[in-house]
Amino acid sequence: MRNVLIVARKEIQEGMRNRWVLATTLLLAALALTLTFLGSAPTGDVGAGALDVVIVSLSSLTIFLVPLIALLISHDAVVGEMERGTMLLLLSYPIGRWQVILGKFVGHLAILAFATLLGYGAAAAALAATGAAIDAASWLAFLSMILSSIMLGAVFIAIGYLVSALVGERGTAGGIAVGVWLLFVLIYDTALLGILVVDQGRTITADLLNILLLLNPTDVYRLLNLGSGSAGALSGMGGIAENVALSPAMLTGALAWWALVPLMAAVLVFSRREL
Repeated sequence: MRNVLIVARKEIQEGMRNRWVLATTLLLAALALTLTFLGSAPTGDVGAGALDVVIVSLSSLTIFLVPLIALLISHDAVVGEMERGTMLLLLSYPIGRWQVILGKFVGHLAILAFATLLGYGAAAAALAATGAAIDAASWLAFLSMILSSIMLGAVFIAIGYLVSALVGERGTAGGIAVGVWLLFVLIYDTALLGILVVDQGRTITADLLNILLLLNPTDVYRLLNLGSGSAGALSGMGGIAENVALSPAMLTGALAWWALVPLMAAVLVFSRREL
């Protein structure tokens, strides 16, 4: 465990030197604050709480931005160090390859979690400072959104590591990372929506729809945060959530599974790779 923490600290220090922490935090905070003050304006018209509108806005932002940030900071975690020759130096110390991957994962996840907590927390604090009425249920939903956003980041960090462990060049890893982002964030849902429209419920049953939604971590995140309560009514996801048999516990477990499987695969691939 000590070796894992040493590698994690190294990644955090490198991230701070590269200004990843500052840039990511400022970006998330700026976008979150903008969406907070622009998005909370119509709350009186729709009959929803100000924080509920912010949750919908930030969840939509998270789906597009957090996976991209996670892939950018993780796609060259292995292949980048191999090209620079620092991986051989690192492995010359008494440290296992699995500890390198796990330590990098902890470090990168800490960077993303810090940026998310500070950025989104600033938006909530700014909204509370305006005197908006916020009940306990809304605060709980907001906290759930932040935690699930960090989990979504963990999923794409793990996918980035798997890509990095499989390819031989940083450029290839970067291209695949962009392709992964496009697939899960844009292409998958567009294709699924087209299939559902064409099928008209003839072939795709409720059980099959559950499986198709679980095959995309961004859909799991969307259902978890936008599928119930005021957020479901505001986002339009409430109707879909009523037709799927996926509880919050199942969705949370699916996000955890999506993070664990690529991470373990990255460890396995890296452990068999020649340096």
